Amino acid sequence: MTTRVLFWFLVFLGMEIQYVGSLRAEVLITEQEALLPVANPPEFATRGITRAPRITKLAPAADTAVVKSPFHFVLKFESFGGATIDPATIKVFYLKSPTIDLTARVKRHFKSDGINLDDAEAPPGDHPIRIEIKDSEGRTGASTFMLKVDK
Repeated sequence: MTTRVLFWFLVFLGMEIQYVGSLRAEVLITEQEALLPVANPPEFATRGITRAPRITKLAPAADTAVVKSPFHFVLKFESFGGATIDPATIKVFYLKSPTIDLTARVKRHFKSDGINLDDAEAPPGDHPIRIEIKDSEGRTGASTFMLKVDK
């Protein structure tokens, strides 16, 4: 009887540990990556009026907003002229030297209208992020912003 109870207790404990592990926040930037030197941001020139897709950072609300980790990270994508955003073309980069591709880390949070990451984790500091998208007409939109994380 005692062996059977112990067996079921261990099975239950294993399920609880697995459940709690699934509730962990999504690591956007590691501490080792944050220690790398900041890359020189690439310069992008636009000519005239463009109908390229637009990227708006909704959370954290402003570039000057300082957040504590974990934080809510939300981007909104907007396309024009009947075009749609292709989620397969979304790229997320951490502008360090060398540049770090964060796309795979947040890919499951992609939608055609944006990215919604409830619990993003990043170490304290200023983190330059670049997002690139393409619409169904082949037009590229990009946005670079600073993510400021406090202790």
